[in-house]
Amino acid sequence: MNNWTAPQRPNSYAEHMLINAILDGDFPPGSSLPGERDLAVQLGVTRPTLREAIQRLARDGWLTVQQGKATAVNNIWQDGGLNVLSGLVRHSEHLPPGFITNLLEVRLHLAPVYTARAVALAAEVLHEFLQSQAILPDEAAAFAHFDWQLHRLLTQQCGNPIYGLILNGFTDFYEQLARLYFAPHASRAASRAYYAELATAVAQQDPTLAEAVTRRAMQESIELWQEARAISEQWAVGSER
Repeated sequence: MNNWTAPQRPNSYAEHMLINAILDGDFPPGSSLPGERDLAVQLGVTRPTLREAIQRLARDGWLTVQQGKATAVNNIWQDGGLNVLSGLVRHSEHLPPGFITNLLEVRLHLAPVYTARAVALAAEVLHEFLQSQAILPDEAAAFAHFDWQLHRLLTQQCGNPIYGLILNGFTDFYEQLARLYFAPHASRAASRAYYAELATAVAQQDPTLAEAVTRRAMQESIELWQEARAISEQWAVGSER
């Protein structure tokens, strides 16, 4: 039983298959889904199961359900919610170019602000947490987990719960993507230096310094990611020759 995994629930299966079809272009933005009866047969699920999956996808912004009309496929980049991001990561083969860079740019705009506020309001809590980075293993998974926990703590302590709600939208995939980012040693070294600088700002209870070092580190993370992707793409092109 150690290798046993629970079978996928029918509604989750239907949701997965519909997202695949949307991202594959079988149901492009602006199109309509087939009728409920036909689509249920195509997917091999019951109509109530299909209906539940469609409602979940409509809630997240993939679809628009209109009474008496065919279900419309949305442009997810205009109409989707944060759960669309989670769906995209679960179907990572469909991630558009620049997706992770875009996420890092969002973090660049948000993190310096909530970090400064957290330092102003909860320096002692942050100080205790940051002490643990001194024994952080030099492994991508360890850095990914620590970074997620750090940003969760910062948003929880910044005094504005909306930042926490925004970050929680990334719960399902933050560490998954962070492991890719932290795979190169240079990324881990840069973040270790940032954690140390942030610890200094926290010890001095200096929100302005915390904001400055965070902004610099977030900008550097974008540059490091772009450099790593460029090297990876050059290697891939070279290996095909």
